[in-house]
Amino acid sequence: MTTFNLSILLSLAAAVYCMPISQVTNQDESFAENYLKTFFNLTEESGPAVRRGISPVTEKLAEMQRFFGLQVTGNLDTDTIAMMKKPRCGVPDVNIASFSITGKDYKWEKNSLTYRIENYTPDMTIAEVDDSMEKALQVWAKFTPLRFTRIYSGTADIMISFGRQSHGDYYPFDGPDGTLAHAFAPSPGIGGDAHFDEDETFTFRSNAGYVLFMVAAHEFGHSLGLAHSNDAGALMYPVYTYRNPETFVLPHDDVNGIQSLYGQNPDPKGPNPEPTFPTTPDACDSTMVLDAVVTVRGEMLFFKDSFMWRSHPQSTTPRQFLIANFWPDAPDSIDAAYESHHLDRVFVFKGRKVWAFRGYDLVQGYPKSISSFGLPKTLEKVDAALYDVHSGKTLFFVGRTYYSYDEAEKTMDQGLPKHVDQTFFGLTSKVTAAFQYQGFSYIYSGPFMFEYSMRSGKLFRTLGNSYFLQCTNY
Repeated sequence: MTTFNLSILLSLAAAVYCMPISQVTNQDESFAENYLKTFFNLTEESGPAVRRGISPVTEKLAEMQRFFGLQVTGNLDTDTIAMMKKPRCGVPDVNIASFSITGKDYKWEKNSLTYRIENYTPDMTIAEVDDSMEKALQVWAKFTPLRFTRIYSGTADIMISFGRQSHGDYYPFDGPDGTLAHAFAPSPGIGGDAHFDEDETFTFRSNAGYVLFMVAAHEFGHSLGLAHSNDAGALMYPVYTYRNPETFVLPHDDVNGIQSLYGQNPDPKGPNPEPTFPTTPDACDSTMVLDAVVTVRGEMLFFKDSFMWRSHPQSTTPRQFLIANFWPDAPDSIDAAYESHHLDRVFVFKGRKVWAFRGYDLVQGYPKSISSFGLPKTLEKVDAALYDVHSGKTLFFVGRTYYSYDEAEKTMDQGLPKHVDQTFFGLTSKVTAAFQYQGFSYIYSGPFMFEYSMRSGKLFRTLGNSYFLQCTNY
């Protein structure tokens, strides 16, 4: 078989947030080729794109970048290779018939299904594995007529097992990290079965490994007939994300998907009532009120609920992630955030606590109380934060007032709080987010953004959220 040569395709956009091209290695190229073959059906066959003079690799890289919301270049860059190396499900992201996986209305023709746990991982107790599997199946039962019964011998509809490397299904695992598990769509034989990589460290609740409940709930989605989703907030998104099993609720995208196959729960007031399910925020929603905005080393980060967008001024494609994918140690949602140039840290606020991150890592000793900044101990939360490059001070907005903190002296200024309109002329409403960019301060209040000169307090323009966080649904 001819090996695709990725080296001639390497091209990196000149953007502050991208790493040097030298950091994409020959090993990365080989890894990327295998990744595209496994998850995006990269072949040597000539299709329409090839006839137009487009390399199969370029075509599949662009398809992969489009799926994950990356900048679509068709070139292998560091952002793309980083996404490829995230721990994930082993099921392809496009329909590959040889894997017998989803894509064409695979479903069970019955609502009563059986499952059997064939063996156990030594990482957890038997009771923890049993509980994780049962609750993972109930995630889907809550929203459908599906009911699951465990059996202890014979062949079940969903056979559950742990194995490593080559484990009997022609789709070997790859050792620690990488592919965590895979499952097969409803069909005779192996259909419905779910396999978990024993080389991973599975946990019951801890973020020290991979929470088995979350991995299993995703795989059982495949066992029931669902394909992968490109919604970063969906359970069926292919990349693993830690979420608290105690508070997890099936997201809206997954509910729509499973109900399109099996319909709604006929007894929502019974033992499996349907709770309110979370919806992934949409950058095209002109009424959306952002929780926080912060600039970090040239990028802009926009926060809403448990999600964030990363955007660079040179790119028109904001990339959406769960906050947990960016900062695993951050809270599920945040109230405010700012970047301290003095300390080279990003501070994230939620309720009465503050987290500090250097890059992706939580700074030792955090989270701390917000009173560590000199804010009143009775303060419930900070609504927004803005770091002023010129003065070296950070403004903490609370309702229609603000406090001023001297980053160098690590002290709160005297005579505070002040009313917002004492500094930002004409701004009398509650501040919901704030950041500074190219000498201007941008103050959000609800779905609107106000552009101010920090030095004069003069208002220049009133803008919408989409000015920086651009809608890409064209």
